[in-house]
Amino acid sequence: MSEPFLIADIGGTNARFALADTGADSPLLDDSVREFAVAEFPSLAEAARHYLEQADASAHRGVFAVAGRVDGDEARITNHPWVISRSRTRDMLGFEQVHLINDFAAQAMAISLYRAEDVVAIGGVPWSPAPLHEPRTYAVLGPGTGLGVGGLVVRDGRCYPLETEGGHVSFPPGTPEEIRILEILSAQFGRVSNERLICGPGLVNIHRALCEMAGVDPGLLEPKDITARAAAGDALGMRAVDVFCAVFGAIAGDLVLTVGAWDGVFLTGGLVPKMLDSLRHSGFRQRFEYKGRFSPTMARVPSLAVTHPRAGLLGAAAYAVDLVRREAAA
Repeated sequence: MSEPFLIADIGGTNARFALADTGADSPLLDDSVREFAVAEFPSLAEAARHYLEQADASAHRGVFAVAGRVDGDEARITNHPWVISRSRTRDMLGFEQVHLINDFAAQAMAISLYRAEDVVAIGGVPWSPAPLHEPRTYAVLGPGTGLGVGGLVVRDGRCYPLETEGGHVSFPPGTPEEIRILEILSAQFGRVSNERLICGPGLVNIHRALCEMAGVDPGLLEPKDITARAAAGDALGMRAVDVFCAVFGAIAGDLVLTVGAWDGVFLTGGLVPKMLDSLRHSGFRQRFEYKGRFSPTMARVPSLAVTHPRAGLLGAAAYAVDLVRREAAA
């Protein structure tokens, strides 16, 4: 094995590190994965150095996926103690190269390494991995703390991740009930984006709006409280989950139309595994396909819930593989 890449998936609370062997069929070395609280370290470089010491490993190249916008040499993450500089991190670690990428660039790149068992189809359209020499266009979106949106274009053996801020496009209601929800949220937020509904806090927003429509005060709730109420048979909790899934499906279908992702859309993020049964038995797929004259086309597009437990790290490993492939072709 050649010297591995150090890879990381940096969130607002935790940093996950691992090693990637770019020459292996499965480049993410699963037994190398470690997770640390970011608050325990003053910088990314210190956390990375601690990981390498703990793992008794060495590396001179790194790919770090961060949950924030990468602007040139620097990445900032909301409510995060680190300001991450690519060049400063490289120098502190003594690395030859450090690459900072957005977390949804990593989520997109992970598609190139998924196996059939890493996803669950929502709806009846199956999916299987395609070799890199076959052109493909995919979309990816994921509700967690916010709504991440991206894509992956595969052409001539190369993978090109599309980094977007698509979670912030305007929310388009599709039913009278959703129009009323929009009116209620607009009174609170002004402009209402898709992220105001499709993320953890978005589920709370939907539930609160439904409660206002019903003349009920729900009190202060977290997303887990609403899903627990839904599981217990509470009518408003169940309706909030149903609306969430339906709107999620509509937005996923819109994304396919927007980027031409006829080869599939991948649903990732922290909420998807927790809501898998709800997504499979909801209006998600109906609203996904319900696109007027394009409904027959949409009925052939796979919608896939990602169940791989380390998609961010897998995507960072895929990015490292693509770097090596590019260097070999140069």
